[in-house]
Amino acid sequence: MTVQVRPPSPESRLPRDLTFNVDDWLILASYWHPIALAREVGDQPLGVTLLDAPLVIYRTAESIIVADDLCPHRGVPLSMGKGDGKTVACAYHGFRFGEKGHCVRIPAHPDKGIPSRLNLHTYPVVERYGLIWTCLRPEEGKTAIPPMPHWDDPTYQQINCPWIDIAGFAGRQVEGFIDVAHFAFVHTETFADPDNPVVPAYMPQITPYGFEAEYRSSVANYPIGRPERSKTGFEWLRHFRVHVPFTATLEIHFPDDGRLVIMNAASPVSARKTRMFAPMCRNFDKDIPLQDVYDFNRRVFEEDRALVEAQKPENLPLDASLEVHVMADRSSIAYRRALRAIGLSQFFTA
Repeated sequence: MTVQVRPPSPESRLPRDLTFNVDDWLILASYWHPIALAREVGDQPLGVTLLDAPLVIYRTAESIIVADDLCPHRGVPLSMGKGDGKTVACAYHGFRFGEKGHCVRIPAHPDKGIPSRLNLHTYPVVERYGLIWTCLRPEEGKTAIPPMPHWDDPTYQQINCPWIDIAGFAGRQVEGFIDVAHFAFVHTETFADPDNPVVPAYMPQITPYGFEAEYRSSVANYPIGRPERSKTGFEWLRHFRVHVPFTATLEIHFPDDGRLVIMNAASPVSARKTRMFAPMCRNFDKDIPLQDVYDFNRRVFEEDRALVEAQKPENLPLDASLEVHVMADRSSIAYRRALRAIGLSQFFTA
């Protein structure tokens, strides 16, 4: 009798505890997402989660490895193990894994051959903007890692803010980042003016990767208390570039040709949890201590987080008729249309 062996389907590698519906997961897994700050990855293995998939990150002598956080021998997370900067050892039986996720040592049988089935299932890795990026379905890859204006300009200071975890969906978090009508109500303790809520007209422009929007207003971006806030008559330009599914950059034009660029890279840990990474670069105030920058950035995003975590429904309804929209919501409408365009469903969850 001949036995027909079918190749594994894409669904065969779905995470065990899936919070997305299958079709949405397959689409989202074909994009690149950040999973860690590069400075977090040292000699010891680091466990993270992307799209419900537990992953382990470790360094070897030549590269950074991202793999399923699972020893093929007895299913123990490799993030529980120990590394030496060249390999990582499983905490259960000491199996060691090195370059390309290959098993290089079985302590119980050091002189025996190593089955290829003991090699880890790995994913591609790119280190960019001080972040570690990966793609769970690279064979279906849709796009490259989104660009960040001025990051490679030597006249700019590059800053890698600590990540922030949000108990909410990545799409809701990104929509909040690009929303220009909430400043006067949400960010009054950090930079906004509660007496300046008016949103001047603006119009998003569709791009192959999502859309861009230039928003001009008198709302300053200096922290409250800075003497520069007393300047009047300056028109602030905020240039948003949105890359589906969950990355956006904001370039803010300050007085005297100052520029601040913030990347909002919302990594979908699950459909109900987001790890938000925020690399920044700027060409002014480069002597300010980094901790001050970290603290101010944290305060701004904490203000946003309270609202994102409170929103209902938790996930982003892509049908425009399911929520009420006004003229100030043009970026939100463009974002939802862009997500529909890549084939995502209405609510993203199983």
